[in-house]
Amino acid sequence: MVVAEAAAAAGNEMSLSNMVLGFYEEAERERWAEEAGDGSDDEGSSGGAETESSAFWQEQRSLLNEALAKRRSVERRIQADAEEAVRQVRATPGGVCSCARRAAAGAGACRGCALRFVAERLRDAGYNSAICRTKWCRTPEIPSGEHSYVDVVVPTRSGKAVRVVIEPGFRAEFEMARGGAEYRALVAALPEVFVGRSERLRAVVRVMCDAARQCARESGMHMAPWRKHRYMEAKWLGTPERVAPGGGGPAVAVGSPEKPPRFRASMLTLDFGGRTAVEVV
Repeated sequence: MVVAEAAAAAGNEMSLSNMVLGFYEEAERERWAEEAGDGSDDEGSSGGAETESSAFWQEQRSLLNEALAKRRSVERRIQADAEEAVRQVRATPGGVCSCARRAAAGAGACRGCALRFVAERLRDAGYNSAICRTKWCRTPEIPSGEHSYVDVVVPTRSGKAVRVVIEPGFRAEFEMARGGAEYRALVAALPEVFVGRSERLRAVVRVMCDAARQCARESGMHMAPWRKHRYMEAKWLGTPERVAPGGGGPAVAVGSPEKPPRFRASMLTLDFGGRTAVEVV
């Protein structure tokens, strides 16, 4: 009896053990089946992500080509003269820089002197050219900063005036050390010397900033705040101070150059000689 009871007890324990092991084995099989199913889904989603990425970069290339192609005849003329001025900067023996920075560096030209040289050459060619300086304050999204470039104010047939922005180092402004192949191809398509009106520049900046954000997302990188759209727009599309080359005049804040200052007579400034003072508004 004792042996039979012991055998029965052992059989019950084995049955319980087998049942527990069977439960864990079934749970393990279900887990692997779920993971295998998730893996197949990942492959499908990965393929969809690759298709979406390819469509994005194709669209960006198309948008960039369209924005760069929209040039007016005056922009093409300024482009040729600006590129010639940049070539002169590089070809001048000893550089065009005479400030203390060149003496410290030993060679080459600092950006400030190069911009001044380009602006002077454009003025010599008959353009209303000047150096523009923009500054912007820090916000929760972007840090503060400042930037200098060259512009030309061009009169139009309607009597208005428009600004044409000239950035001698445009391509370098968008280069990224860890940019992907698609992003690098967009950067390579940019002109080294950009010449264009604000609406064309705005379109190019939008394309490149969207591309930089996508590049950071695909590479798993953090989007640096100085790569963001608002920061890049502030460099060229903020309200600048416009200074003539050589510092011949005071800095002038440029708001809307399309609207020249209007003059009116003020009855409150009539002097005793009967002459009316002119007031700028």
